[in-house]
Amino acid sequence: MGGIETHVLPEVTVDPAWSEGSPIYRQLRERVVAMILEGVLKEGDPLPSVRTVAAEYRINPLTVLKAYQGLADEQLVDKLRGRGMYVRTGARAALLRDERERFLRDQWPRIHATIERLGFSPDELLAAPRKEDGR
Repeated sequence: MGGIETHVLPEVTVDPAWSEGSPIYRQLRERVVAMILEGVLKEGDPLPSVRTVAAEYRINPLTVLKAYQGLADEQLVDKLRGRGMYVRTGARAALLRDERERFLRDQWPRIHATIERLGFSPDELLAAPRKEDGR
């Protein structure tokens, strides 16, 4: 697990403001998941301390703890008594598998229907501008 590094949860792909539509602990969980998927947090990395996250986001430490406990319950992080929580080996692969399944189940049918309705060809879709390359 290497040396102890501290990470502060940056707003990676998530609006910094808390949404009213979902509990804060779930939104915090999603931020940690995004960090794992994007490689900001790697296997063996420590999660930021509950106290640090609570202070940074001005939220109750119990909210942070609930988010972290959910990650532990999902076996994405390991709790090391007296040392904190660490990203578990295989967490990114498990998340990718679950997120891909969720995308295909929940989002792809709507996207596919829109593509069909608008009559896009595969070539048009592949040539379309992408957010990450600024096209």
